[in-house]
Amino acid sequence: MSRPTLAVILAAGEGTRMKSSLPKVLHPIAGRPMLTHVLASVREAGVTQAAVVVGPGREDVAKVAQTELPGCAVFTQVERKGTAHAVLAARQALTESKDVIVLFADTPLMRPESIEMLKGALADGASIAVLGFHAADPTGYGRLIVEDGVLTAIVEEKDATSAQKAVGFCNGGLMALSGEHGLALLEAIGNDNAKGEYYLTDAAAIAHQRGLKTVALSIAEEEVQGVNDRAQLAAAEAVMQSRLRAAALREGVTMIAPETVFLSHDTRIGNDVVIEPNCWFGPGVTIESGAVIHAFSHLEGASVGAGTSVGPFARLRPGARLAEEVKVGNFVEVKAASVEKGAKISHLSYIGDARVGAEANIGAGTITCNYDGYLKHRTDIGAGVFVGSNSALVAPVTIGDNANIGAGSVITRDVPADALAVARGRQVAIGGWARTYRARKKEEKAAKGRG
Repeated sequence: MSRPTLAVILAAGEGTRMKSSLPKVLHPIAGRPMLTHVLASVREAGVTQAAVVVGPGREDVAKVAQTELPGCAVFTQVERKGTAHAVLAARQALTESKDVIVLFADTPLMRPESIEMLKGALADGASIAVLGFHAADPTGYGRLIVEDGVLTAIVEEKDATSAQKAVGFCNGGLMALSGEHGLALLEAIGNDNAKGEYYLTDAAAIAHQRGLKTVALSIAEEEVQGVNDRAQLAAAEAVMQSRLRAAALREGVTMIAPETVFLSHDTRIGNDVVIEPNCWFGPGVTIESGAVIHAFSHLEGASVGAGTSVGPFARLRPGARLAEEVKVGNFVEVKAASVEKGAKISHLSYIGDARVGAEANIGAGTITCNYDGYLKHRTDIGAGVFVGSNSALVAPVTIGDNANIGAGSVITRDVPADALAVARGRQVAIGGWARTYRARKKEEKAAKGRG
């Protein structure tokens, strides 16, 4: 029977190269913090116990960790004395009954399958398993020294011999230790090095010297791509976006120019959806089958029903709920509003804190005036309503089913079903006024020229 596995996530890095007040591991990729990506992979790999090691005063990091993986323990590394020292900060969670997998919160591209590989190596009798990659240019990386299939040591480049520097198999930084030997190996690591730090990598050589089984597993270099500055953050974002786009395309989504579409980690898109170029999806977006998202549209916290058309140049803000066969056209913004089946908001409108009933038609330039400077108020537009162009609906207000609103109206009171409401100034035409006006202005202009 296999032992339970504890994931120890190191999140105590300084992140000074990010030049940010936000902790490095909370910088987002595809709409969620790097730390959250790592914890999600841990959970998806079937590891239910986790310990997150943070720096002093990092309650914000601890809160994110415990929100993503409720019940995970949080430990503080008061002094930064190396990676092994950081793991031992979670000593209270380390026991001989648990295998340990050590991950880094600033390597957000780690796949659950790779964590499962580490678990499998321990189940096959390894006392230590590490993840490595074959680099085209290994300069700067630690080398994995493997002899006859056995990992004998991990050597930092500055300490490597010429022969060791020629090795292209590089250390990815992630390691698994068996519950039977892991704690003892960590405690045996010394700090006899230039920095006086305790390096987790030294555990491999110690285990080999003790006759324990040590293995190195190969994964893609991108999975252990770390993030230490904004350039590396952008590079990691690019990899994640490539993954998300590829997954969507496999599931039957059409993207005319995939490289211009940006998805969130939780974007859910049905089959036969078409996404035109230059669209952005923030967290919490669901798009059902057969919908079309036209170019230059921006969606966040919204749901789009089957067969619905959005954009181009549309914005769906959090709480936008579009039913099936809805049309939201160019330069339309929808926020905290439900738009029912078959309704049309074709262009140049703002619909916020509202309901738009089935088959309603909202004319160009219509806005719901939902904010009085202090509070938001709701507009309820019934089924089959026709709202003429350039109308303002001043909330709170209800427009009954099948009512008509005359173009240019400012509606401040409820409108009964099937009624026509017109609220605008009376039109007056004064015969000959324009001719007289032009003549007078010409005389004024001529007089100024003479002066």
